[in-house]
Amino acid sequence: MAGSTYGTLFRITTWGESHGEGVGVVVDGCPAGLDLCGEDIQKYLDRRKPGQNQYTTKRSESDNIRILSGVFEGKTTGTPISLLVMNEDQHSKDYSHLSQIYRPGHADYGYDAKYGIRDYRGGGRSSGRETIGRVAAGAIAAKLLEKMGIRVQAYTASVGPVVCDPANFDEAYQKSSRLCMPDPEAELQAQEYLDECMQNGDSAGGTVICRVSGVPAGIGEPVFDKLDALLGQAIFSIGAVKGVEIGDGFAAAQATGSQNNDQCGTHTNHAGGILGGMSSGKTIVIRAAFKPTPSISQKQHALGKDGLVHDLAIKGRHDPLIAPRATVVVECMTAIVILDLLMRNMSARLETMLSVYGGFRD
Repeated sequence: MAGSTYGTLFRITTWGESHGEGVGVVVDGCPAGLDLCGEDIQKYLDRRKPGQNQYTTKRSESDNIRILSGVFEGKTTGTPISLLVMNEDQHSKDYSHLSQIYRPGHADYGYDAKYGIRDYRGGGRSSGRETIGRVAAGAIAAKLLEKMGIRVQAYTASVGPVVCDPANFDEAYQKSSRLCMPDPEAELQAQEYLDECMQNGDSAGGTVICRVSGVPAGIGEPVFDKLDALLGQAIFSIGAVKGVEIGDGFAAAQATGSQNNDQCGTHTNHAGGILGGMSSGKTIVIRAAFKPTPSISQKQHALGKDGLVHDLAIKGRHDPLIAPRATVVVECMTAIVILDLLMRNMSARLETMLSVYGGFRD
């Protein structure tokens, strides 16, 4: 399958299916000498693993990471880092009735049209479990960024019609929040909304905001490989993302130039830390919109391989809301983009290269 590799200098290749033996990633381009152990990665995977509360799928997976290569005596060696997570709680029989039916809101029909064959057990590569590889790789990228004083943080900004109030932002609360929301009042309202959706056999959409602080100005390319373009590609590659905004995003279209410009002497950040495809030195702000989980227990009309319309009520274990577990995925994809562009930026100036390799020699 093409399209499973991402990045230029810091490159990741994810592999595996939802109901296969396991999932994982190969990370190529990580510099040698980084202190790295399983716990560095595990703490990120624990944030996305299922079965943590009533608002996540009941699939019980430990998601324990195994480092197979690229680390020796606790340090990266500069060679490819291979990471593995075994699948432990597959209920493939829950999906047997879907072998001849295309689920509404899923990629089933597209897979059949493209390949003529599809893994109907949980969606195969289209499953949310594919993101395990992204998170494992992103944990390494985030640790490298920390060495440079760069921090990436994401949170659930809204659930359905419930939106967090920035005035109530509480980072400490977010860490214990079931929905990864930093606003205690908004979370209570969101839980009530989700409970109603679940009672009706339905699901909810949500948004995730990601902030990146400490990025120096000038990161990103001014034409095709703009920082915002690559962030958009990376975030859009996460399953269920249907919209991405940088800074004010679509609201900028309703503003005037005098309102939208981040003028000297002001503390505004309408541009979201990116101008002309390059970082401005201000905090980078990204918003991602996640559609409602398409697997719902309500009866729906679904197209069958026989060309007929069938009634379908989806069984199995599914999240009623994607956004909370996706916050760490957004963080990790963002970290991968920023790190890759930082590495690429090292060749932008001659003096930078000379500072590493010294002067010219005869």
